[in-house]
Amino acid sequence: MSNSAEEDNPYSTLPINRIRMTPMGDWMGPASHLALERDRLRKLRFDSFDHRLVGPSLGAEISGIDLSQPLHEREVNELRAALCAFKVLIFRDQAINSTQHVEFARHFGQLETHPFIPSNTNHPELVRFEKSDEIAGYENTWHHDVTWRESPSMGAILHALEVPELGGDTLFADMHAAYEGLDPEVRERIDTLSAVHDYMRAFGHTVAPAEAEKMRAQFPEVIHPVVRTHPETAQRCLFVNKVFTREILGVSPEESDELVQYLGSEASCPEYQIRVRWEPDTLVFWDNRAVMHYASSDYWPQRRVMERASIIGDRPA
Repeated sequence: MSNSAEEDNPYSTLPINRIRMTPMGDWMGPASHLALERDRLRKLRFDSFDHRLVGPSLGAEISGIDLSQPLHEREVNELRAALCAFKVLIFRDQAINSTQHVEFARHFGQLETHPFIPSNTNHPELVRFEKSDEIAGYENTWHHDVTWRESPSMGAILHALEVPELGGDTLFADMHAAYEGLDPEVRERIDTLSAVHDYMRAFGHTVAPAEAEKMRAQFPEVIHPVVRTHPETAQRCLFVNKVFTREILGVSPEESDELVQYLGSEASCPEYQIRVRWEPDTLVFWDNRAVMHYASSDYWPQRRVMERASIIGDRPA
């Protein structure tokens, strides 16, 4: 039996040789901390479906399961385990309707209704994003969904109905890998910090003046840890994004701004990402607690039509 974590790590003797151009600039060199997670994920097996790894620390394409059919408890439990492990699950050729979409999502918890993006389907829990030459996409920035809620989404399930010939991909970034890739001094600095999240940064312009006071009472500013602990895996994940994180508490305004920009930008590291190329009836289920996402807005004026169901999560801790 090994006597230390270093002896348990087959990569502990490899040189890291990772450097930064500036104290808070981009890394250069190998993201060697991904090796253990890559090897752990490669060993996973499931009885209810097959899977293929997409990235070294996140992402799996799932096959051998039909989401249009009722799921057994074992299948649901294994899909939940896979979501926690891979953080992003990709299903191809799932010709489900809106009712089946909602029923699938309900296996994993109570569903959200979004106060600023009203449903335009027959299901209040299902939001349709319909982009065209008249309505462009503005989701092309790294973010977690609805962190301005006291209990942000556990996850979201997005179904592609109509996709452009080229473009419109969605990128996902592993925020546990991003946290582990920080300098130890930075991790120590941020581990006990909290941040204010506010819907006004993104949705304030959509609220009519007569409704502003009512909406603020319903959705006050919330405080979440800068680094949250995943409730099912215990992994530590960065939980700061430039869309909804207004400020970091306990530091100067200048340091707050710098940290929000710096930590929010860690998702842009390609080593932490996967990129999903959408096809009709592709369905993606992501763990909002552990990843940020970015919808590439490079397909205008072509059409892109998606439907999303989001699952209510826990209060970050």
